[in-house]
Amino acid sequence: MKIISSAQLEDAVYKAASKMCFDVDKNVESALRNAYKNEQGVAKDTLNDILQNIDISRAKHIPLCQDTGIVIVFAEIGNEVFLDCDFESTINAAISKAYKDEYLRKSVVKSPIERKNTGDNTPAIFHVKLVKGDSVKITLCPKGAGSENMGALKMLAPADGISGIVDFVVETVKKAGGKACPPLIVGVGIGGDLEECALLSKRALLRDLTDTNPVRSLAELEVSLYEKINNLGIGAMGLGGKTTALAVKVEAYPCHIASLPVAVSLMCHAARHAEVIL
Repeated sequence: MKIISSAQLEDAVYKAASKMCFDVDKNVESALRNAYKNEQGVAKDTLNDILQNIDISRAKHIPLCQDTGIVIVFAEIGNEVFLDCDFESTINAAISKAYKDEYLRKSVVKSPIERKNTGDNTPAIFHVKLVKGDSVKITLCPKGAGSENMGALKMLAPADGISGIVDFVVETVKKAGGKACPPLIVGVGIGGDLEECALLSKRALLRDLTDTNPVRSLAELEVSLYEKINNLGIGAMGLGGKTTALAVKVEAYPCHIASLPVAVSLMCHAARHAEVIL
């Protein structure tokens, strides 16, 4: 049994939270640079601005985007680990300190009705899995509202089938237009129930851009959706072009015979996350 103390957990999460808003994943940057090579006119100029923004953020330690998000915490806790702390409180303390020390925008309100800011960008949103092993894996994702607000969920009928799924996903991206700050990463969740398919779509956003879904039917669906979405011509920041999506990732889970839940989560081009393994 491995023991992880409050101090260990807080220090590791603090270091990750202090860095995550200042850089994008290398594969995301590579995809943006490839898109730049394939565009022309306004689309090429817009992607050039996005790439310059990444370079400036990295060099001068300035946030990629003024919206430094609400932090989503995905945690996998091994069954051979003892957490000698209040897990959520410790992580919230680390996030609070990081957002204050790095002068990141505080975007969380305590009540969705009264709208009073909590002042430290907490609490985070937690999704925890218990797994086998002697480690704890924590992924922090600061999710901005521009892309988050354009996500959608629909309870389709099983008879709607693949065509119904494709139509809903493409229409969701079309409605989002430039509001979600494309080029996008599109996460799609299929199956489970109302809340599970939404979580699947959010987890899909964390997949490596270069991976291939091991399930053939889902891999084929990812390719089909990627092509249809980019054929919309929305382009970088909604100003037109060939690249509306950098990638489409689909995750699925078993569901009731009478259900076909589908959820779409969008991630803007400032795709930020940080990973901690203890």
